[in-house]
Amino acid sequence: MAMLEINNVNVYYGAIHAIKGITLNVNEGEIVTLIGANGAGKSTTLRTISGLLKPKTGSIKFLDKDIAGMPAHKIVREGISQVPEGRRIFAEMTVMENLELGAFIRNDKAEIEKDLKMVFGRFPRLEERKLQMAGTLSGGEQQMLAMGRALMSRPKLLLLDEPSMGLAPLLIREIFSIIVDINKAGTTVLLVEQNANMALSIANRAYVLETGRITISGDAKELAASEDIRKAYLGG
Repeated sequence: MAMLEINNVNVYYGAIHAIKGITLNVNEGEIVTLIGANGAGKSTTLRTISGLLKPKTGSIKFLDKDIAGMPAHKIVREGISQVPEGRRIFAEMTVMENLELGAFIRNDKAEIEKDLKMVFGRFPRLEERKLQMAGTLSGGEQQMLAMGRALMSRPKLLLLDEPSMGLAPLLIREIFSIIVDINKAGTTVLLVEQNANMALSIANRAYVLETGRITISGDAKELAASEDIRKAYLGG
């Protein structure tokens, strides 16, 4: 069943028509990836889903409820959490405080404790550094913290914006295997990623975005094997 349905959505930044009538859907349990060049509109799409931007026209339905234009904090309550591009952790707060902020919509203390244990189980390095200021973590650890913080709201749908950005290849592999684990544990994932090879290797389906339009969509493995996609996005 379609968990997220985006239909003919148009988004403007002032006079710039950034997203031009895109239609896409994410089914429950899937990892779906959006790939495309810089400036194609990938992050804009995620920011529109999470309520940081309002679409001019079109509909965005999450579990059959129209969420287009709903305030961002209410969208988190509906069950969508975003890991923003560039991590956006709270540098002046501890790791623990960042994670607790992720659970700001919840008051089920025992369950929050359980989820903290789950996050520390997934990201042991965060537990080792839980009292450290988040700004002193390495880039990879900050990415783990941003993901852990998003998981603390118990999202049904996790939006990931460029999780591999600025990370060493070994860490990228680690982050991607964690994304697969999170998905296997029951969270649906919509992934925006510059590293198309990695994204297609873990996704079920993919959409290719070019200057605000979806030009190709299909099975991730088939797209990874396509000559045109390889030339354009996979470095040969």
